[in-house]
Amino acid sequence: MNSVYLGRCERLGDLTLLKSGKVRDIYEVDAERLCFVTSDRVSAFDVQMRQGIPHKGRVLTQVAAHWFERTRDIIPNHLLSTDVATLPGLSDAERDALDGRTLIVRRCEPTTVEWVVRGYLCGSGWKEYQEKGSVCGIELPAGLPFCGKLDDPILTPTTKDDDHDLPLTLDEARERVGDEVFEPARDASMALFERGTKELAEIGILLADTKFEFGLLDGELLLIDEALTPDSSRFWPAESYETGRNQPSFDKQILRDWLETLDWDKSPPAPDLPQDLVERISRRYLEIGERICGASALEGRQ
Repeated sequence: MNSVYLGRCERLGDLTLLKSGKVRDIYEVDAERLCFVTSDRVSAFDVQMRQGIPHKGRVLTQVAAHWFERTRDIIPNHLLSTDVATLPGLSDAERDALDGRTLIVRRCEPTTVEWVVRGYLCGSGWKEYQEKGSVCGIELPAGLPFCGKLDDPILTPTTKDDDHDLPLTLDEARERVGDEVFEPARDASMALFERGTKELAEIGILLADTKFEFGLLDGELLLIDEALTPDSSRFWPAESYETGRNQPSFDKQILRDWLETLDWDKSPPAPDLPQDLVERISRRYLEIGERICGASALEGRQ
């Protein structure tokens, strides 16, 4: 299964496309269920590349399903099944293309906040810290190094926009969603980050930061979308961690680094990706998928 699936099909069997994001296509199954299809699309700097990354969608799906199962004791989630055979009306070709890349989920009303938790000072958090000495209104001690570990993880929420997410203070996030959502979402975010940090450390991975999304169903808060994947998180190999420099990363950072070497203004159209770069990114996703889920979880899907 080395073919690349770019998705965005208007119909798959009896399923109708509702929304297509950077990576996921969302289809209606019925009034109570949706089907999330994770493609192999890849973007950087908010621009989608022409080529996809082999195995990426299946790795993201298997990692998300892994964490949904392992965190049900912290908070319920929207996942019902990953079995493509239960989807109505698919042709054999469609079923083969979707195998391993589908999440069949309960329909929820998403909150208007992305719940970002940071354990290390990097990315946009580092930029804000250099300018203000704080991140999303949270004051931090002076003199912290780039990629330094924070004494305690911090919640740094953002808006949830199609184009560009904007940082929110905790008070602003609370105002957007109300106390009855903010407090359990905050508590779940921190508990999920603690669980991910602990379990990933056991396999030699540092969880630098990640984002969670939550939704409401009949008044109950659920974890939705994805959880602790290489697209929603920054994973660093523990053996090579060193403050004051960029860290090797189990995600598409290889792509961002390569694009930074080009004379490209970070607007469409995207440059063509060399095949050796595509293969390197693919191997990186497979490596993190196998570390987290075990080789057997991806067996037969490579």
